[in-house]
Amino acid sequence: MNPYKAQRVAKLKWQWAGHIARRTDGRWGLKVLEWRPRTGKRSVGRPPTRWTDDIRRAAGSRWRQAAHDRALWNSLQKTYVQQWTSCG
Repeated sequence: MNPYKAQRVAKLKWQWAGHIARRTDGRWGLKVLEWRPRTGKRSVGRPPTRWTDDIRRAAGSRWRQAAHDRALWNSLQKTYVQQWTSCG
């Protein structure tokens, strides 16, 4: 993938995560983000990477609270984009 496009995708994902985390109206975006399937059996092997795993890696386990501080959230964006594009 073109490096510019990869950076753009990472930036848009980071912005979308912040937007969803700041929501307080109870719409589907946050509910889907927090949803965990209830299944009776676990699959064999390593669990699949979730959408929020790389966000959590850059912003920490309390990333949703961090998103409410826009200055902090925007400062973490550069770190996230660098991590995301280097891991590819």
